[in-house]
Amino acid sequence: MHPIESRIDTQSDEYRENYAAMAALVDDLNTEMDKALNQRSEKSLKRLAENGKLPTPKKLELLLDPNSPFLEIGPLAAKSMYDGKIHKAGIVIGIGLVAGKEVLVSANDPTIKGGSSYPMTVKKTIRSQIIAMENRLPMVNLLDSAGAYLPLQSEIFPDADDGGRVFYNQAMLSKMGIPQITAVMGLCTAGGAYVPAMSDEVVHVRDHGAIFLGGPPLVKAATGEEVSADELGGAELHCSESGVSDYYADDDAHAIDIVRELVGNLPDTDKARLATRDPKPPLYDPKETYGIVPRDIAAPYDIREVIARIVDGSEFTEFKAMYGTTLICGFAYIHGYPVGILGNNGILFSESALKATQFIQLCDRRKIPLVFLQNITGFIIGQDYERGGITKNGHKMVNAVATATVPKFTVMVGASFGAGNYAMCGRAYSPRFLWTWPNHQIGVMGGAQAADVLISITNDQRERARQPPMNAEELAFIREPVIEAALKEGNAYYSTANLWDDGILDPAKTRDVLGLGLSAALNAPIRDDATGFGIFRM
Repeated sequence: MHPIESRIDTQSDEYRENYAAMAALVDDLNTEMDKALNQRSEKSLKRLAENGKLPTPKKLELLLDPNSPFLEIGPLAAKSMYDGKIHKAGIVIGIGLVAGKEVLVSANDPTIKGGSSYPMTVKKTIRSQIIAMENRLPMVNLLDSAGAYLPLQSEIFPDADDGGRVFYNQAMLSKMGIPQITAVMGLCTAGGAYVPAMSDEVVHVRDHGAIFLGGPPLVKAATGEEVSADELGGAELHCSESGVSDYYADDDAHAIDIVRELVGNLPDTDKARLATRDPKPPLYDPKETYGIVPRDIAAPYDIREVIARIVDGSEFTEFKAMYGTTLICGFAYIHGYPVGILGNNGILFSESALKATQFIQLCDRRKIPLVFLQNITGFIIGQDYERGGITKNGHKMVNAVATATVPKFTVMVGASFGAGNYAMCGRAYSPRFLWTWPNHQIGVMGGAQAADVLISITNDQRERARQPPMNAEELAFIREPVIEAALKEGNAYYSTANLWDDGILDPAKTRDVLGLGLSAALNAPIRDDATGFGIFRM
């Protein structure tokens, strides 16, 4: 492999202005991340301490191996939703090392509404289970939840992807042989009682850990019986009488010690084997990405410059370099793992779609994970292009993306509009992980384009009704709200709040995050059969 020769002038005014703009976005991101981690009321923190409980960050510190990375998923989930204070959707999930093993960790935050589950909490929990299933990761649950947030119960309870799906997924995890270990560190009420009940092993903390289908107020209302939470579902009862719980813990720290021991006792899993190499850093500073990406998301830039700051040694073997040039494809290594990279250098034409299809087939047949660097406004449109088969050729690429069996990873490094989102492995196409950069924008189309389409349709209707076209005031009445809504609902924070992605990344950290994602994905086997077709030259 040969290194990419960067053509970026790091002393130019354009570079400096781009760098300052991205650095400002990263500063804003760091501020939001700090707020999500640390903005808690003094009252809730005091109550936690008085009850002898540990705050969630301390639990994670004790659980995870010292000085090991933690790949948090959805750290800004539910941002600006509800009352604006349901940080992280009230639950922390992520992948980390426990007793030397990669596990999926889920921890309620009782300082946020007593750990109540909001609709986004359920969505995030289901996302964590999907990650565990796709990547065959053992699950560790640190439970402390007051149950469903009842004012929003209609958004939590009844539908296929609501609360009941959590327990369905637990059953499927068990069927797949994926271990589930739960520490009961607070209330597990109603449906929440099924989480420990459906786990392989349960650690129960005395005094403040309680499991019951109906809490003391409901029991009194239904039966007239007066009983304390500990009498109804405490550690003594469930460890010695009901058998729901398996291990008795004196406090949170003791429970975490037991959990670490249980994870350490799990059998070792052979990771999927790839033709790895010794990792080496890129030739160029990853932070230079700040100056490469234009301030205007519509402005083009060479995705090779980004690739050069992500891959080992900045080395890249480009596939079909002279054909379908608006899509860059090629082979590289990230932290020693082989990858096939697809990155946008413009709109998708038939040639670029056919090139992608062949490249994806090559990677899939050779068991090489795929990385999509998405900055796409869509497929080319127009009569000549339809005559040339853009629809059927685009379909070939979309089909290849959907059916590829190797792990797929997507980073949205700019625009994500229209069918280009699908072709470049958007959320609907099941990448193992999907991240965005803070400059990211997503939508069916850009705000200005959407406004122009609506204006064109409206003027066509007026023409058929023999009315004059809209005047400037009427045009503004349509255009401005559409553009405003697109900016609000298409930005990176709106996307990540709704869990359309797994988190916003500092661009300079993309390489390391991809390395962690690749490592986690290899806990699951890569296809080892010979079904399907061979390679078609598109």
